[in-house]
Amino acid sequence: MTASAPPPVQQQAATATDAGTAPNPVGATSLTPTLGALLRRGRTWIAIAAALLAGAIILLLVQGGVRPPGQTLGADNPGPRGAKALVEVLRERGVDVVGARAFDAALEGAQAGATVLVYDEFGTLADARLSRLAMFADRLVVAEPGFGQLEALSPGVRLAGAASGAIDDVACDLGPAERAGSLSEGQRLLTVDDAARADGWVGCFRDGEFGFALASGPAPGGGRISLVGASTIFTNERIDEAGNAALAIGLLGASDSLVWYLPGPADADPADAPTLAELTPGWVSPVMVLAIAVTVAAAVWRGRRFGPLVVERLPVEVPAGETAEGRARLYARSAARSHALDQMRIGAIPRIASRLKLPRSADVDTVAEAAAGATGRDVASVKALLVDAQPSGDRAFVELAAAIEELERAVTEHLHPGTAVRTAPHETNRLRRADDTAGDSGDPTDTTDPTGRRP
Repeated sequence: MTASAPPPVQQQAATATDAGTAPNPVGATSLTPTLGALLRRGRTWIAIAAALLAGAIILLLVQGGVRPPGQTLGADNPGPRGAKALVEVLRERGVDVVGARAFDAALEGAQAGATVLVYDEFGTLADARLSRLAMFADRLVVAEPGFGQLEALSPGVRLAGAASGAIDDVACDLGPAERAGSLSEGQRLLTVDDAARADGWVGCFRDGEFGFALASGPAPGGGRISLVGASTIFTNERIDEAGNAALAIGLLGASDSLVWYLPGPADADPADAPTLAELTPGWVSPVMVLAIAVTVAAAVWRGRRFGPLVVERLPVEVPAGETAEGRARLYARSAARSHALDQMRIGAIPRIASRLKLPRSADVDTVAEAAAGATGRDVASVKALLVDAQPSGDRAFVELAAAIEELERAVTEHLHPGTAVRTAPHETNRLRRADDTAGDSGDPTDTTDPTGRRP
């Protein structure tokens, strides 16, 4: 059987030559791991990275990461989500539009009698500040109000989801709504309960029994508050559809000045900010504790050492035989038969090459051919024995080890008839016992000497 990759014995023998150790007759070079090997080795991390990348892309898509440039409903944003078209039309009509990014600027404009548009995209404006703004503004228009804003301005008005389509039922006598007549698709609905109606709140642009796209009612300071369920009627991409432009101009162009207020991070009240414990679901803390415990348990279970290995000088010299036996026990315990067999081959190939008077640069094929010629064996079988054959079990490993020893003995017997090869401790002991037996007999030329020593 021919291996598809260079045998481990060739790589180890080449490494030994590069390190300046024993001569290497094989002449093989260590191969750099291929791209496929590197990918197989790091497939776990590659899979984790791919999963994280896919999750990030999905998160961006879900949260609107791929969105038109510019600030949503920005007065100077010409993009689809901006409102520059509406602002320019209002300015052409003589309305002084002033952009505001701070609460104090918006409050100052409200106290001066300007209409105030509030669009808090990220919910940074505190409810108390919004209530104060409603107290001083004569006309306050809130686009896409959130739950907290509705509670602060109109407790009887609630969110009611998205509209089923375009709306053409005005359902109120509010001047801007009557002039608009209809609204385009993409509206969000609000409901007005009986208590809110009793306080003077009315709903406009009814979508069946689901709710209204606009709710209008009195402000605490005597002004008027208009709650627009969606920012669609103000955006550049929808301003020219249905009666969107008429309603937007009617709500925002009622006075000579307009404060276009988009709250920023500085408008958030730190005292009202929720804590981490309030934002965290109740199941997160137990899960984190369990995850930490599992991680520590896995580290203790799978941990091998607490740091890198340290080379330490031993106070005593360990005989090579004991080292070999200890290493053999480790090989046997870990069932590393191939590695143990490779060590035997690394030792056997240089000895065979040396006995056959081959140069150091001779590769394993040359050694196999020379050994086959010396012993009369087939070249393929010798090469398989020295390189290709792999043990499938303990029995096969023992048979291959014995066959390598027998090949060394056969080469030595061919070159020096009657000379035995000492390749293992048990063989050495056998030779010593045979030598003692021959010495007792007093006949050094006894042909029955099992050691086969020459006189």
